[in-house]
Amino acid sequence: MKSLNELEKRIIAVRRMHHEGKTEDFHHTGLGGYLRDFVYGANDGIITTFAVVAGVAGADLSARIVLILGFANLLADGFSMAMSNYLSEKSNCDFVAIERQREEWEVEKLPEEEKQEIRKIYAQKGFEGEVLEKIVTTITANKNLWVDEMMIGEHKLIPENGDNHPWKNAAITFVSFVVAGFVPLVPYFAGWGARETFPYAIVATALILFIVGGLRTLITGRRWFVAGMEMLIVGMLAAGVAYGVGAFLSVIVK
Repeated sequence: MKSLNELEKRIIAVRRMHHEGKTEDFHHTGLGGYLRDFVYGANDGIITTFAVVAGVAGADLSARIVLILGFANLLADGFSMAMSNYLSEKSNCDFVAIERQREEWEVEKLPEEEKQEIRKIYAQKGFEGEVLEKIVTTITANKNLWVDEMMIGEHKLIPENGDNHPWKNAAITFVSFVVAGFVPLVPYFAGWGARETFPYAIVATALILFIVGGLRTLITGRRWFVAGMEMLIVGMLAAGVAYGVGAFLSVIVK
């Protein structure tokens, strides 16, 4: 039979995971969520922009075309990704808020039924007898705690803590996308020809891909070298496909 100390440890562990951004739920708050937006926004910015650069290089077009298409892609895709992130986070926040309002209404209007729900949730976790009844009494004595436990136990949703700002997630995504995605375009400002510049763009992109890929370990917990190489390989494969398509189209489209 489990004890109250085990219950306290479970609650503390869940909340610690939530605040560190390590929960598997789609609801992210605090630094963990913003870090996720930064890393993945940067990854997408690098890969999509370099794919455009590689495609234009494969088609043997001018450096001017590289910059025009690169910046158009950078700003349009960055804005689109940021807005998608905003709408996703906003929808999730709205969903959690609605579910919480419903639970608050049920706790207030149907207390016995909701108390039985708490009893059922903790009985399924192995609590029973006097310990189970103490848990139910303790939780249902505090409305906020009661609703929080219903959100977690019944809906598998982490309760809101008021730190959710979807527009911040969107802004971080856009800025990281644009800043990181700008790197493959930097060599083209030197004024050289597109073909001569492309090798320098490859080196700059490979470096930033590896660095940003390594930063994913702050979220995934994997080894930085493995994560960096994984991102580098994926990015170069995407660029290789784009380069091949550009070269192919330059031959058949006259």
